[in-house]
Amino acid sequence: MPKTAPEPVRLAPHARLLAPVMASSGGSGRSVVAALMADALASHGTTVVLDTLPRLSSPWSGWTTSPGAGLASIPPDQPVYAGHVRAAAGSGPASGTWSWQVMTDHRRWDTAPLPLPDAPEAWYQLAAIGGWQAVVVDTGHHAAHDIVSSRHAGQAGISARWCSLPYAVPVLCAPATSDGVAALQTAVMAAEADGMPLQRTIVALVGVGEGRWPAPVKAAATMLDPKVGALIQVPYDPWIRAHGLRDAARLKPRTRTAGRDLVRAALSLAHTTWGEPLPPAAVPAPLLEGTPSRGRPAQSAAVAAIPR
Repeated sequence: MPKTAPEPVRLAPHARLLAPVMASSGGSGRSVVAALMADALASHGTTVVLDTLPRLSSPWSGWTTSPGAGLASIPPDQPVYAGHVRAAAGSGPASGTWSWQVMTDHRRWDTAPLPLPDAPEAWYQLAAIGGWQAVVVDTGHHAAHDIVSSRHAGQAGISARWCSLPYAVPVLCAPATSDGVAALQTAVMAAEADGMPLQRTIVALVGVGEGRWPAPVKAAATMLDPKVGALIQVPYDPWIRAHGLRDAARLKPRTRTAGRDLVRAALSLAHTTWGEPLPPAAVPAPLLEGTPSRGRPAQSAAVAAIPR
């Protein structure tokens, strides 16, 4: 009899796994890694990608297969229903039968920029209201610069705040080039000096061309591997270079395998850190006292920072 693939292990109904995908610079494959992880996580639970990038530098509006109402539909000064948040999310470019969603701004290029919060807590609580079990975040800040500047300012930076959110497994991306791994090594040293959780951080090295990786990349991978929770190689895929992720079903099998490897590493690190199954996720804080509810369900105070 033919062998059948085992059913994926589903996340507990009230659990939430967070994967903030970060990088030290642009061109690091961050959005691709976020998409591959979301596609692989969808078989484990309801999944969303939070697109925190400015609209005109983000690929997500072009990758969604149906747009949804978009971030602009979430009122900045009123409580919202879980269904309202879900309706704002579009459909991601799924490669198989498991669907996943994307929360992005897909308005016309000539509309006024949508002010979005920098606070990771606001984005987390938006996902919590939507009730997703797996949350992948495509972040837009430069991680190494943020870590160093916040350290000298004596305050918690954006990178550290993403890492400190409940059940967060950070992912740090870099292109598999000499300059890319040099920037990655600097980011890892800065994170280590700042006390960030490298033991549950995944490093994703993203291929930029066919053939063997350069010797400096291999050497850097060997040096970094014992410092971090996992190091995953994401191979070069010519379909992504030519077409982006508009049709994920056309990705090479090894590319989809890399996405599954990333998710297996994230789940393993999460279970090692917090136990298996994951404990119930945090519940969003209620509205600040004195804020009118207008008879609607409670919304996180932080989510009110996401204006139209």
